Amino acid sequence: MAEIVIVDNPEDGGELVARHIAAQIRARPEFTLGVATGSTPLPVYAALRRECDAGLDVSSVNAFALDEYVGLPDDHPESYRSVIRREVTEPLGLDPTRVHVPDGDEATIETAGERYEALLAANGGVDLQLLGIGTDGHVGFNEPGSSLASATRIKTLTAQTRADNARFFDSPEQVPTHCITQGIGTILRADHLVLLAFGDGKADAVAGAVEGPVTASVPGSCIQLHRHVTVVVDEPAASRLERSDYYRWVYENKPHWQGL
Repeated sequence: MAEIVIVDNPEDGGELVARHIAAQIRARPEFTLGVATGSTPLPVYAALRRECDAGLDVSSVNAFALDEYVGLPDDHPESYRSVIRREVTEPLGLDPTRVHVPDGDEATIETAGERYEALLAANGGVDLQLLGIGTDGHVGFNEPGSSLASATRIKTLTAQTRADNARFFDSPEQVPTHCITQGIGTILRADHLVLLAFGDGKADAVAGAVEGPVTASVPGSCIQLHRHVTVVVDEPAASRLERSDYYRWVYENKPHWQGL
């Protein structure tokens, strides 16, 4: 069963996760972090920046992004390559040569999935993968109906996901229709999954991922198949969990030697 941590607010969740990541980096400088985009992981990155400002050495840290839009130039402000550079690489002072994003170039897209899988394998995989979850239960850009064994590949974005992401563009029509994303099978190869969700808009998706059946209809439910999962949610996002009191009791009474 996943470890469920219910926090008072996103900032507390970000601090908790960042402290854990910082401890892992101190123990293993060539730590590999799987990074996600969107607003959900921003409190983690903000707290990690404070760790770096306090002396955390991230010069040997590797980072792999979950996904990228197809067809946006690398320098487009909403390409995930730009977003990761702006929100993660530069604020944390990561070595840009160690930060990897799937290739969304239409000219080479046919082999982009295979190349990213090979790069992940050559690195030895991801130590900790940060995940958000969409209102429809998607993780990465694995939309409902995605194979639970899928590898990095091209996907068509649903109307709901494009609508959710339209706030980052000048108009909904500018949101790309396709993406390249790590598959669910790829995500499940990470050593530790940390899924974050904040706000009541994510409550149904969180309940489905944590307490519902494992189903391709709710891609986030794949976390139930993983050996080491931590779900960090605020009270609104936890509001549909039927066993929330039990999750609180488990977390509050876990042995001191257990990590996040």
